[in-house]
Amino acid sequence: MKNLLKICGVTAFWLGVWQLLALSVGNGLLLPSPAAVVLRLGQLALTAGFWKATAFSLLRVLLGSVIAVALGTLLAVLCCRWEVADALFAPFVTIIKSTPVASFIVLLLLFLGRDRLPVVIVMLMVLPVIWGNVCAGIRNTDPLLLRTAKVFGFSHGRTLRRVYLPSVMPHFLSACRTSLGLGWKSGIAAEVLTVPAVSIGKLLMEAKQYWEVTDLFAWTLAVILCSLIIEKVLMSAIGRLGKAWVPGGDEI
Repeated sequence: MKNLLKICGVTAFWLGVWQLLALSVGNGLLLPSPAAVVLRLGQLALTAGFWKATAFSLLRVLLGSVIAVALGTLLAVLCCRWEVADALFAPFVTIIKSTPVASFIVLLLLFLGRDRLPVVIVMLMVLPVIWGNVCAGIRNTDPLLLRTAKVFGFSHGRTLRRVYLPSVMPHFLSACRTSLGLGWKSGIAAEVLTVPAVSIGKLLMEAKQYWEVTDLFAWTLAVILCSLIIEKVLMSAIGRLGKAWVPGGDEI
């Protein structure tokens, strides 16, 4: 209850700031009020196009994120297992991490379709985060536990489950939490620049082109709310999966 009251208080404060700014501007075409934006979002939510665009955008982001998680985890394991793999792939991941999203979008648009490009962009943005955190978890595994597992003759599978997974899981969950917001934002940015047929990005761009500022704010609010919901739902699911994989309490 205390946390709920805190969230409500902070939200009310910033909504009040927004309302005061809107009143000071005095022009809904430049800065609509919070009530107008929420009302417009409610109207949009009653249309089939809203849910269709949201579903397609969400599908692209989730697909890119799943590919990035699988590929990033695999690369991290290879880099920690073999120095040659680390020497080959580490610079590649560093380049991906350092290159601006807009550069990737412009370059890849020459080779990929508008519908597939957001998936690839999300994958490229999420992959370095997963790779870096999983590498950190593997390399920070307690050497004493590894020696103990070796002394007691643990199989590779049991060592993975009892030693490596408890060490890697906190890093992995942190990477997923960071990647969800990053992937969603980069996916929407890619949609705005590439304008797929059915997407939130296309509707954002249309609102901007036709100077529908209230729609622009409403779609932005929808993106923020979707990001919060996705993070809560997926992090809860990943956390439960992590508890299922990492035994707690029973003896090694």
